[in-house]
Amino acid sequence: MSDSNRTEFTNPSTFILLGIPGLEVASVWISIPFCAMYVIVILGNFTILFIVKRELSLHEPMYYFLCMLAITDLVLSTSTLPKILAIFWFNSREIRFSACLTQLYFTHCFSVIESGIFVAMAVDRYVAICHPLRQSTILTNRMVITIGLAVVLRGSMLALPYRFLVRQWPYCRTNIIPHTHCEHMYVVKLACADIHVSSYYGLFVLFCEIGLDVFFIVVSYTQILRAIFSLSTKDARLKTFGTCSSHLCVILAFYIPTLFSSLTSRFGYNLPLHFHIFIGNVYLIVPPMLNPIIYGMRTKQIRDRLLQFFTHKGTKVFSCCSRSETWVHADVTDDMVLGRFP
Repeated sequence: MSDSNRTEFTNPSTFILLGIPGLEVASVWISIPFCAMYVIVILGNFTILFIVKRELSLHEPMYYFLCMLAITDLVLSTSTLPKILAIFWFNSREIRFSACLTQLYFTHCFSVIESGIFVAMAVDRYVAICHPLRQSTILTNRMVITIGLAVVLRGSMLALPYRFLVRQWPYCRTNIIPHTHCEHMYVVKLACADIHVSSYYGLFVLFCEIGLDVFFIVVSYTQILRAIFSLSTKDARLKTFGTCSSHLCVILAFYIPTLFSSLTSRFGYNLPLHFHIFIGNVYLIVPPMLNPIIYGMRTKQIRDRLLQFFTHKGTKVFSCCSRSETWVHADVTDDMVLGRFP
């Protein structure tokens, strides 16, 4: 390419996000499920945080980690989805270089943090099932805080080189990113330089996020399964395994799309571009949406507190709109809901 057609600039002022190339006509229709999923992410995760904060009986390590997961999901989805919806609704495709770097950092940072939280939750399940009598002495509040800080520090440190690597490359020809957000490999592919360092570092982070974390989770659940199968009755085994089912579901919902997206972005050369982009959005949107639903439906304590909250509210509204005799009925109903009567 001649020098007249090649312009290099180390830090472009802006990038242009194309959204989903080839499907611009259907962007409004595509935005509907994206918007619906984002609403579910916001409502679901804030509900988890509200219930755990309100109920003192849920102030335990398992629910502390669940709150960390909810906050991580909120940040992870909010770092990309508002801009994606702005592209679909208002054709707002321009994003400043610094904002692009910030978005890229947050998506990778909190993706690694989420993976670390899953490891912490696996350790919590291991201690609760294999060492139940020592759980309160092992997983103290101090230990939970230490684990949380370690997970956040690891995610922050692993994502930090992405900013430096993206910033150092000279960019040329175009500043158009064929994606809905600033995904690392799609940004560095615009550089006029050997980007193997960025590619190798991305694979290293993927190995730490999926390889090492999944290894520790598998080790934890190997010990958990050994403890479960050593129980004397089938009912006890099923009940104990049921306490792990929610965690296993959210692990699969997170790691499968993450691994698939990372591999297809590097090796899926024959796949259509819009397929790459859809997969690239799945691991950022679907797990944060599914996590509160899975835990809300499969965790009895959260489900009961949620039902209790709405039932209690409904009873009070009913009692306020009824005559004086109904106050007695409302009080009895509240007592039954709160477990004061058998």
